[in-house]
Amino acid sequence: MPDSQPQPPHSSSPASSGDPAALLLCGARLTDGRTVDVRLGGGRIEAVGTVGSLSAYATCVDLSGYLLLPAPAEPHAHGDTALSADADGPVSYDPQDVQRRATEAALLQLGHGATASRSHVRIGDVPGLGALAAVLQARRALRGLAELTAVAMPRVLTGAAGADGLAMLRDAVKMGASVVGGCPDRDPDPTGYVEAVLEVASEHGCPVDLHTDGDDPARLARLAAMAGGLRPGVTIGPCGGLGRLPAEVASRAADQLAAAGVTVACLPQGGCGGAERRATAPVRLLRAAGVRVAAGSGALRDVANPVGRGDPLEAAYLLASRHGLRPEEAYDAVSTSARAVLGLPEVRVEAGFPAELLAVRGDRLAGALSLAYSRIVVHRGRVVARTSAVREYCNTPAAAALDLPRQGRTELS
Repeated sequence: MPDSQPQPPHSSSPASSGDPAALLLCGARLTDGRTVDVRLGGGRIEAVGTVGSLSAYATCVDLSGYLLLPAPAEPHAHGDTALSADADGPVSYDPQDVQRRATEAALLQLGHGATASRSHVRIGDVPGLGALAAVLQARRALRGLAELTAVAMPRVLTGAAGADGLAMLRDAVKMGASVVGGCPDRDPDPTGYVEAVLEVASEHGCPVDLHTDGDDPARLARLAAMAGGLRPGVTIGPCGGLGRLPAEVASRAADQLAAAGVTVACLPQGGCGGAERRATAPVRLLRAAGVRVAAGSGALRDVANPVGRGDPLEAAYLLASRHGLRPEEAYDAVSTSARAVLGLPEVRVEAGFPAELLAVRGDRLAGALSLAYSRIVVHRGRVVARTSAVREYCNTPAAAALDLPRQGRTELS
Protein backbone atom coordinates (compact mmCIF):
# COMPACT_ATOMS: atom_id res chain seq x y z
CA MET A 1 0.00 0.00 0.00
CA PRO A 2 1.47 3.36 -1.01
CA ASP A 3 0.71 5.03 2.31
CA SER A 4 1.62 2.17 4.65
CA GLN A 5 5.09 3.40 5.54
CA PRO A 6 5.44 6.58 7.66
CA GLN A 7 7.92 8.30 5.35
CA PRO A 8 7.09 12.00 5.08
CA PRO A 9 9.25 13.91 2.60
CA HIS A 10 11.96 16.13 3.97
CA SER A 11 13.75 19.22 2.76
CA SER A 12 17.37 20.19 3.11
CA SER A 13 19.35 23.28 2.20
CA PRO A 14 22.73 22.42 0.67
CA ALA A 15 25.67 24.69 0.93
CA SER A 16 25.64 25.56 -2.78
CA SER A 17 24.32 29.02 -3.49
CA GLY A 18 22.22 30.29 -6.38
CA ASP A 19 18.72 31.47 -7.02
CA PRO A 20 17.13 31.47 -3.54
CA ALA A 21 13.74 30.71 -5.09
CA ALA A 22 15.01 27.62 -6.94
CA LEU A 23 13.83 24.19 -5.83
CA LEU A 24 15.12 20.73 -6.61
CA LEU A 25 12.63 17.86 -6.49
CA CYS A 26 14.71 14.74 -5.92
CA GLY A 27 13.92 11.16 -6.84
CA ALA A 28 10.40 11.69 -8.18
CA ARG A 29 8.74 8.99 -10.23
CA LEU A 30 7.00 9.96 -13.48
CA THR A 31 4.03 8.25 -15.09
CA ASP A 32 6.32 6.80 -17.78
CA GLY A 33 8.22 4.89 -15.08
CA ARG A 34 11.36 7.07 -14.96
CA THR A 35 12.79 8.30 -11.66
CA VAL A 36 14.14 11.81 -12.04
CA ASP A 37 15.27 15.03 -10.41
CA VAL A 38 13.35 18.16 -11.40
CA ARG A 39 14.76 21.66 -10.97
CA LEU A 40 12.34 24.57 -10.65
CA GLY A 41 13.07 28.26 -10.95
CA GLY A 42 11.26 31.44 -11.87
CA GLY A 43 7.92 29.66 -11.59
CA ARG A 44 8.81 27.16 -14.31
CA ILE A 45 10.46 23.78 -14.73
CA GLU A 46 14.09 24.51 -15.59
CA ALA A 47 15.37 20.99 -16.11
CA VAL A 48 14.48 17.32 -15.76
CA GLY A 49 17.33 14.83 -15.44
CA THR A 50 18.38 11.51 -14.03
CA VAL A 51 18.75 11.26 -10.27
CA GLY A 52 21.83 13.16 -9.11
CA SER A 53 22.48 14.84 -12.46
CA LEU A 54 21.17 18.32 -11.57
CA SER A 55 22.95 20.72 -9.28
CA ALA A 56 20.96 21.74 -6.22
CA TYR A 57 20.53 25.49 -5.97
CA ALA A 58 18.91 26.24 -2.64
CA THR A 59 16.36 23.73 -1.42
CA CYS A 60 15.95 20.02 -2.06
CA VAL A 61 12.67 18.18 -1.54
CA ASP A 62 12.97 14.40 -1.33
CA LEU A 63 10.20 12.84 -3.41
CA SER A 64 11.34 9.26 -3.11
CA GLY A 65 8.22 7.09 -3.22
CA TYR A 66 6.13 9.85 -4.79
CA LEU A 67 4.55 10.11 -8.24
CA LEU A 68 4.97 13.58 -9.77
CA LEU A 69 2.05 14.89 -11.85
CA PRO A 70 0.84 18.14 -13.38
CA ALA A 71 -1.25 19.85 -10.72
CA PRO A 72 -5.03 19.56 -11.01
CA ALA A 73 -7.32 22.55 -11.39
CA GLU A 74 -10.88 23.02 -10.14
CA PRO A 75 -13.14 24.12 -13.04
CA HIS A 76 -16.46 24.23 -11.18
CA ALA A 77 -16.68 25.38 -7.56
CA HIS A 78 -19.17 27.46 -5.57
CA GLY A 79 -17.07 29.38 -3.07
CA ASP A 80 -19.85 31.72 -1.97
CA THR A 81 -21.94 28.87 -0.53
CA ALA A 82 -19.14 26.40 0.34
CA LEU A 83 -18.94 25.03 3.89
CA SER A 84 -22.42 26.28 4.78
CA ALA A 85 -24.29 22.97 5.14
CA ASP A 86 -24.18 23.06 8.95
CA ALA A 87 -25.42 26.63 9.26
CA ASP A 88 -28.69 27.27 11.05
CA GLY A 89 -31.17 28.86 8.68
CA PRO A 90 -30.48 30.33 5.23
CA VAL A 91 -26.94 30.72 3.91
CA SER A 92 -25.34 33.93 5.16
CA TYR A 93 -24.27 36.32 2.42
CA ASP A 94 -22.58 38.68 4.83
CA PRO A 95 -19.37 39.65 2.97
CA GLN A 96 -17.11 38.56 5.81
CA ASP A 97 -18.80 35.15 5.97
CA VAL A 98 -18.56 34.69 2.21
CA GLN A 99 -14.91 35.71 2.14
CA ARG A 100 -14.07 33.31 4.97
CA ARG A 101 -15.90 30.41 3.31
CA ALA A 102 -14.44 31.12 -0.13
CA THR A 103 -10.91 31.36 1.28
CA GLU A 104 -11.23 28.19 3.33
CA ALA A 105 -12.72 26.32 0.39
CA ALA A 106 -9.89 27.36 -1.91
CA LEU A 107 -7.33 26.29 0.69
CA LEU A 108 -9.02 22.90 1.13
CA GLN A 109 -8.92 22.39 -2.63
CA LEU A 110 -5.30 23.55 -2.70
CA GLY A 111 -4.44 20.93 -0.10
CA HIS A 112 -5.95 18.33 -2.42
CA GLY A 113 -3.75 19.61 -5.25
CA ALA A 114 -5.80 22.19 -7.16
CA THR A 115 -3.57 25.24 -7.63
CA ALA A 116 -6.27 27.08 -9.61
CA SER A 117 -10.04 27.14 -9.27
CA ARG A 118 -13.07 28.78 -10.84
CA SER A 119 -15.85 29.79 -8.45
CA HIS A 120 -19.41 30.44 -9.60
CA VAL A 121 -20.88 33.33 -7.58
CA ARG A 122 -24.51 34.42 -7.46
CA ILE A 123 -25.27 38.08 -8.09
CA GLY A 124 -28.57 39.90 -7.62
CA ASP A 125 -31.39 39.13 -5.18
CA VAL A 126 -30.14 38.84 -1.59
CA PRO A 127 -26.38 38.83 -2.24
CA GLY A 128 -26.44 41.69 -4.76
CA LEU A 129 -22.79 42.22 -5.66
CA GLY A 130 -21.59 41.72 -2.09
CA ALA A 131 -20.83 38.01 -2.44
CA LEU A 132 -18.83 38.66 -5.59
CA ALA A 133 -16.84 41.42 -3.88
CA ALA A 134 -16.08 39.01 -1.03
CA VAL A 135 -14.88 36.26 -3.39
CA LEU A 136 -12.70 38.76 -5.23
CA GLN A 137 -11.22 39.80 -1.89
CA ALA A 138 -10.50 36.13 -1.16
CA ARG A 139 -8.77 35.94 -4.53
CA ARG A 140 -6.47 38.79 -3.56
CA ALA A 141 -5.74 37.24 -0.17
CA LEU A 142 -4.81 33.92 -1.80
CA ARG A 143 -2.38 35.43 -4.29
CA GLY A 144 0.83 33.42 -4.26
CA LEU A 145 -0.90 30.37 -2.82
CA ALA A 146 -3.55 29.62 -5.44
CA GLU A 147 -5.31 31.20 -8.41
CA LEU A 148 -9.02 31.94 -7.92
CA THR A 149 -11.30 33.27 -10.64
CA ALA A 150 -14.96 34.23 -10.33
CA VAL A 151 -17.96 33.57 -12.58
CA ALA A 152 -20.82 36.06 -12.23
CA MET A 153 -24.18 34.22 -12.07
CA PRO A 154 -27.25 36.45 -12.47
CA ARG A 155 -30.67 34.91 -11.78
CA VAL A 156 -32.82 36.40 -14.58
CA LEU A 157 -31.72 38.21 -17.73
CA THR A 158 -34.93 38.43 -19.77
CA GLY A 159 -38.31 40.14 -19.43
CA ALA A 160 -39.05 43.08 -17.16
CA ALA A 161 -36.81 41.75 -14.37
CA GLY A 162 -33.97 41.00 -16.76
CA ALA A 163 -32.84 44.59 -17.27
CA ASP A 164 -31.59 44.84 -13.68
CA GLY A 165 -29.85 41.48 -13.97
CA LEU A 166 -28.14 42.49 -17.20
CA ALA A 167 -26.93 45.78 -15.71
CA MET A 168 -25.63 43.94 -12.66
CA LEU A 169 -23.83 41.41 -14.86
CA ARG A 170 -21.99 44.21 -16.64
CA ASP A 171 -21.14 45.78 -13.27
CA ALA A 172 -19.82 42.42 -12.06
CA VAL A 173 -17.42 42.20 -14.99
CA LYS A 174 -16.19 45.72 -14.28
CA MET A 175 -15.62 44.72 -10.63
CA GLY A 176 -13.37 41.84 -11.62
CA ALA A 177 -15.48 38.81 -12.50
CA SER A 178 -13.46 37.32 -15.35
CA VAL A 179 -16.15 34.88 -16.55
CA VAL A 180 -19.88 35.34 -17.20
CA GLY A 181 -22.38 32.57 -16.62
CA GLY A 182 -25.56 31.62 -14.83
CA CYS A 183 -28.45 29.16 -15.12
CA PRO A 184 -30.43 29.73 -18.33
CA ASP A 185 -32.74 26.79 -17.56
CA ARG A 186 -34.19 28.82 -14.66
CA ASP A 187 -34.96 31.89 -16.77
CA PRO A 188 -38.44 32.21 -18.37
CA ASP A 189 -36.62 32.52 -21.71
CA PRO A 190 -33.55 30.25 -21.64
CA THR A 191 -32.51 31.13 -25.19
CA GLY A 192 -32.79 34.83 -24.45
CA TYR A 193 -30.70 34.33 -21.32
CA VAL A 194 -27.92 32.66 -23.32
CA GLU A 195 -28.05 35.44 -25.93
CA ALA A 196 -27.66 38.07 -23.19
CA VAL A 197 -24.70 36.26 -21.60
CA LEU A 198 -22.97 35.83 -24.95
CA GLU A 199 -23.51 39.51 -25.73
CA VAL A 200 -21.84 40.60 -22.49
CA ALA A 201 -19.03 38.09 -23.02
CA SER A 202 -18.44 39.42 -26.52
CA GLU A 203 -18.39 43.01 -25.26
CA HIS A 204 -15.72 42.28 -22.66
CA GLY A 205 -13.81 39.37 -24.23
CA CYS A 206 -14.81 37.05 -21.36
CA PRO A 207 -15.22 33.27 -21.34
CA VAL A 208 -18.70 31.88 -20.71
CA ASP A 209 -19.56 29.16 -18.19
CA LEU A 210 -23.22 28.16 -17.97
CA HIS A 211 -25.13 25.73 -15.77
CA THR A 212 -27.45 23.38 -17.58
CA ASP A 213 -28.79 19.90 -16.97
CA GLY A 214 -28.55 19.24 -20.69
CA ASP A 215 -31.80 17.25 -20.88
CA ASP A 216 -33.37 19.36 -23.65
CA PRO A 217 -31.70 18.50 -27.00
CA ALA A 218 -33.34 21.40 -28.87
CA ARG A 219 -32.07 23.86 -26.27
CA LEU A 220 -28.57 22.35 -26.45
CA ALA A 221 -28.63 22.63 -30.24
CA ARG A 222 -29.54 26.32 -30.05
CA LEU A 223 -26.83 26.93 -27.45
CA ALA A 224 -24.22 25.19 -29.63
CA ALA A 225 -25.28 27.22 -32.66
CA MET A 226 -25.01 30.49 -30.73
CA ALA A 227 -21.73 29.60 -29.00
CA GLY A 228 -19.86 28.36 -32.05
CA GLY A 229 -16.72 30.37 -32.69
CA LEU A 230 -16.95 32.48 -29.53
CA ARG A 231 -13.53 33.15 -28.07
CA PRO A 232 -12.14 32.63 -25.48
CA GLY A 233 -14.69 29.83 -25.27
CA VAL A 234 -17.86 28.41 -23.76
CA THR A 235 -18.17 25.79 -21.01
CA ILE A 236 -21.42 24.18 -19.89
CA GLY A 237 -22.17 21.76 -17.09
CA PRO A 238 -22.89 19.56 -15.33
CA CYS A 239 -25.06 18.15 -18.18
CA GLY A 240 -26.18 15.11 -16.21
CA GLY A 241 -29.47 15.09 -18.09
CA LEU A 242 -27.65 14.38 -21.34
CA GLY A 243 -27.16 10.82 -20.12
CA ARG A 244 -30.92 10.34 -19.71
CA LEU A 245 -31.62 11.06 -23.37
CA PRO A 246 -31.93 8.26 -25.93
CA ALA A 247 -28.48 7.23 -27.15
CA GLU A 248 -29.04 8.52 -30.70
CA VAL A 249 -30.30 11.90 -29.45
CA ALA A 250 -27.45 12.26 -26.95
CA SER A 251 -24.90 11.35 -29.62
CA ARG A 252 -26.27 13.99 -31.99
CA ALA A 253 -26.14 16.61 -29.22
CA ALA A 254 -22.54 15.63 -28.43
CA ASP A 255 -21.60 16.07 -32.10
CA GLN A 256 -23.16 19.55 -32.10
CA LEU A 257 -21.26 20.57 -28.95
CA ALA A 258 -18.01 19.25 -30.41
CA ALA A 259 -18.52 21.14 -33.67
CA ALA A 260 -19.14 24.36 -31.70
CA GLY A 261 -16.06 23.86 -29.52
CA VAL A 262 -18.12 23.80 -26.32
CA THR A 263 -16.48 22.19 -23.28
CA VAL A 264 -18.48 20.15 -20.77
CA ALA A 265 -17.56 20.34 -17.07
CA CYS A 266 -19.06 17.29 -15.37
CA LEU A 267 -19.46 16.77 -11.61
CA PRO A 268 -18.73 13.12 -10.69
CA GLN A 269 -18.80 13.82 -6.93
CA GLY A 270 -22.37 15.15 -6.87
CA GLY A 271 -24.44 18.14 -7.83
CA CYS A 272 -24.29 21.84 -7.14
CA GLY A 273 -26.71 24.65 -6.38
CA GLY A 274 -27.00 25.50 -10.07
CA ALA A 275 -28.22 22.05 -11.18
CA GLU A 276 -31.63 20.55 -10.48
CA ARG A 277 -30.55 16.90 -10.46
CA ARG A 278 -27.52 14.88 -9.49
CA ALA A 279 -26.04 12.90 -12.36
CA THR A 280 -22.78 12.73 -14.25
CA ALA A 281 -22.64 13.60 -17.92
CA PRO A 282 -22.02 10.68 -20.31
CA VAL A 283 -18.29 11.30 -20.44
CA ARG A 284 -17.36 8.45 -22.78
CA LEU A 285 -19.97 9.47 -25.34
CA LEU A 286 -18.85 13.10 -25.17
CA ARG A 287 -15.17 12.23 -25.50
CA ALA A 288 -15.88 9.91 -28.41
CA ALA A 289 -17.60 12.81 -30.19
CA GLY A 290 -14.57 15.03 -29.65
CA VAL A 291 -15.96 17.17 -26.83
CA ARG A 292 -13.40 18.34 -24.30
CA VAL A 293 -14.56 17.02 -20.91
CA ALA A 294 -13.31 18.51 -17.66
CA ALA A 295 -14.33 17.34 -14.19
CA GLY A 296 -15.06 19.54 -11.19
CA SER A 297 -16.26 19.04 -7.65
CA GLY A 298 -19.32 21.30 -7.61
CA ALA A 299 -20.74 21.74 -4.14
CA LEU A 300 -18.31 21.66 -1.22
CA ARG A 301 -20.31 20.88 1.92
CA ASP A 302 -23.25 23.12 1.18
CA VAL A 303 -26.92 22.18 1.00
CA ALA A 304 -26.53 20.78 -2.53
CA ASN A 305 -23.95 18.26 -1.29
CA PRO A 306 -23.37 18.34 2.48
CA VAL A 307 -20.51 15.82 2.18
CA GLY A 308 -18.76 17.30 -0.86
CA ARG A 309 -14.99 17.04 -0.56
CA GLY A 310 -13.70 19.26 -3.35
CA ASP A 311 -11.00 16.71 -4.21
CA PRO A 312 -10.03 16.54 -7.90
CA LEU A 313 -8.40 13.14 -7.44
CA GLU A 314 -11.68 11.79 -6.12
CA ALA A 315 -13.38 13.14 -9.24
CA ALA A 316 -10.79 11.34 -11.37
CA TYR A 317 -11.20 8.16 -9.31
CA LEU A 318 -14.97 8.22 -9.91
CA LEU A 319 -14.53 8.78 -13.64
CA ALA A 320 -12.26 5.74 -13.75
CA SER A 321 -14.18 3.46 -11.39
CA ARG A 322 -17.77 4.30 -12.35
CA HIS A 323 -17.64 5.76 -15.84
CA GLY A 324 -15.10 3.60 -17.61
CA LEU A 325 -12.27 6.02 -18.30
CA ARG A 326 -8.68 4.88 -18.17
CA PRO A 327 -6.75 6.45 -15.25
CA GLU A 328 -4.83 8.66 -17.68
CA GLU A 329 -8.06 9.91 -19.28
CA ALA A 330 -9.65 10.48 -15.89
CA TYR A 331 -6.69 12.46 -14.62
CA ASP A 332 -6.63 14.53 -17.81
CA ALA A 333 -10.18 15.66 -16.99
CA VAL A 334 -9.06 17.22 -13.70
CA SER A 335 -5.70 18.50 -14.92
CA THR A 336 -5.01 19.32 -18.58
CA SER A 337 -8.65 19.72 -19.60
CA ALA A 338 -9.55 21.56 -16.39
CA ARG A 339 -6.66 23.99 -16.89
CA ALA A 340 -7.82 24.57 -20.47
CA VAL A 341 -11.27 25.55 -19.16
CA LEU A 342 -9.59 28.13 -16.94
CA GLY A 343 -7.52 29.43 -19.85
CA LEU A 344 -4.29 28.28 -18.23
CA PRO A 345 -1.28 26.91 -20.13
CA GLU A 346 -0.66 23.19 -20.32
CA VAL A 347 1.62 21.62 -17.74
CA ARG A 348 3.97 18.73 -18.42
CA VAL A 349 6.86 17.51 -16.30
CA GLU A 350 9.29 18.82 -18.89
CA ALA A 351 11.66 21.78 -19.07
CA GLY A 352 9.98 25.06 -19.92
CA PHE A 353 6.52 24.26 -18.59
CA PRO A 354 4.87 26.02 -15.61
CA ALA A 355 5.91 24.63 -12.23
CA GLU A 356 2.36 23.67 -11.20
CA LEU A 357 2.83 20.17 -9.80
CA LEU A 358 1.35 17.58 -7.49
CA ALA A 359 3.35 14.79 -5.86
CA VAL A 360 1.33 11.89 -4.46
CA ARG A 361 2.55 8.86 -2.54
CA GLY A 362 2.63 5.96 -5.02
CA ASP A 363 4.37 4.70 -8.11
CA ARG A 364 1.55 4.47 -10.66
CA LEU A 365 -1.37 6.69 -11.53
CA ALA A 366 -4.04 4.06 -10.85
CA GLY A 367 -2.68 3.51 -7.35
CA ALA A 368 -2.46 7.25 -6.74
CA LEU A 369 -6.12 7.72 -7.64
CA SER A 370 -7.02 4.88 -5.28
CA LEU A 371 -4.88 5.80 -2.25
CA ALA A 372 -3.71 9.36 -2.75
CA TYR A 373 -3.52 10.37 0.89
CA SER A 374 -0.05 11.97 1.13
CA ARG A 375 0.39 14.92 -1.22
CA ILE A 376 2.79 17.77 -1.87
CA VAL A 377 1.52 20.72 -3.92
CA VAL A 378 3.76 23.07 -5.92
CA HIS A 379 2.47 26.41 -7.20
CA ARG A 380 4.66 28.84 -9.12
CA GLY A 381 7.70 26.78 -8.32
CA ARG A 382 7.36 26.54 -4.55
CA VAL A 383 5.76 24.10 -2.14
CA VAL A 384 2.49 25.63 -0.94
CA ALA A 385 0.77 22.68 0.76
CA ARG A 386 1.64 19.29 2.26
CA THR A 387 -0.56 16.48 3.50
CA SER A 388 1.18 13.55 5.19
CA ALA A 389 -0.70 10.38 6.13
CA VAL A 390 0.83 7.70 8.34
CA ARG A 391 -0.75 4.28 8.68
CA GLU A 392 0.18 2.10 11.66
CA TYR A 393 -1.09 -1.22 13.03
CA CYS A 394 -1.53 -2.54 16.52
CA ASN A 395 1.15 -4.74 18.07
CA THR A 396 0.07 -8.31 17.20
CA PRO A 397 1.97 -11.42 16.11
CA ALA A 398 0.53 -11.00 12.61
CA ALA A 399 1.77 -7.43 12.41
CA ALA A 400 5.22 -8.48 13.58
CA ALA A 401 5.38 -11.35 11.08
CA LEU A 402 4.44 -9.05 8.20
CA ASP A 403 6.77 -6.29 9.41
CA LEU A 404 3.92 -3.76 9.44
CA PRO A 405 4.49 -0.27 10.89
CA ARG A 406 3.61 -0.25 14.60
CA GLN A 407 1.67 2.27 16.60
CA GLY A 408 4.36 4.19 18.43
CA ARG A 409 2.70 5.37 21.62
CA THR A 410 0.02 2.98 22.79
CA GLU A 411 -0.14 -0.75 22.30
CA LEU A 412 -3.64 -2.08 21.64
CA SER A 413 -4.53 -5.57 22.72
